[in-house]
Amino acid sequence: MTTLKFMETQSLDPKLMICPYCGEEKRIGIHQQAERRLKCHACKGTFVDSKGTVFFGLHYPVWVIVLVLTLLAYGCPVAAIVAAFYLDERTVTAWQAKAGQFGQQVQEKVVCQGQIELGQVQADELCVKTQQGKVWIATAMSVFSRLFIWGEVSARRDRKLVERLLVRVRQAAAGVRTALLFAVDGFAADPKAILKTFYTCQHSGGRPRHLPWPDLHLVQVVKSYSGRQLKETKRRLVHGSLDRVYDLIACSQVGFGLINTAYIERLNATFRARMPCLARRTRSLARTQERLKAELFWTGVVYNFCTVHTSLGATPAMAAGLTEHVWSVETLLRFRLPAKSLHVMV
Repeated sequence: MTTLKFMETQSLDPKLMICPYCGEEKRIGIHQQAERRLKCHACKGTFVDSKGTVFFGLHYPVWVIVLVLTLLAYGCPVAAIVAAFYLDERTVTAWQAKAGQFGQQVQEKVVCQGQIELGQVQADELCVKTQQGKVWIATAMSVFSRLFIWGEVSARRDRKLVERLLVRVRQAAAGVRTALLFAVDGFAADPKAILKTFYTCQHSGGRPRHLPWPDLHLVQVVKSYSGRQLKETKRRLVHGSLDRVYDLIACSQVGFGLINTAYIERLNATFRARMPCLARRTRSLARTQERLKAELFWTGVVYNFCTVHTSLGATPAMAAGLTEHVWSVETLLRFRLPAKSLHVMV
């Protein structure tokens, strides 16, 4: 099993560096000790040791940046951080936006690279109030590893939102031949979008036919309410084999359970606890969709790599086989993304 490359030290050690220009890691030397600059002897480029990390260009002590971003990832409002650290609000929001963009890149270039045995996937949508009106967040996770796969933000809850989410889920899946179970709620667009995304082409001389993956299964949990009280819960098979559905549930959940969407609801509850703008009654409303997406991905990547799940005894990234270690937030922030998407990074 391969693991990701990360740094656990702040020392200026060329052996721990990778050239951000050509990707070379063996021919790196010290260029200027005082300015903490390194030189790649392969491409002759020079760069500071923070090049390619979130710390690059932030003229504050590392411990301040790490502490502020850690508080943001675990639900501390921006106003409280501004009051406690005497920072400008624009500085804190800029750090959060940069960390969110970095988290999205980590999800794209590490998680969504076709190397995860997803097993059972659960997806759901959240309605969020912002200063520009209501928006929707669509999220998806792997039940076995509790791994947050991807999230999408849109002003409308429609099929396009679901399809954008499912494209990323397909990129994360290990392959067409692997067993895959989808558990979703009663939203009518979900089954159509899933069958449209997870298909193989059958060529027979004319226009190729789109056939669903051979071991793809789809179930829905439809809840009906009387006012705010739950009246009835219906579980139905939409595509695949019911016996195979329960086999995949038994393999991915603790013990044998019913068809449910409980795991994605717990993940969404975690996001509500760690993102002040998602609380049901809050004054910390998200201002824009871009800022909401940045908060979502920064919280999600910290959840994947830095948060030990009680039932697993490991982080979701460890359970999914992406790493063998629990990452600290500083380790995550010092992780250098590859220039190109790679399946293996060490």
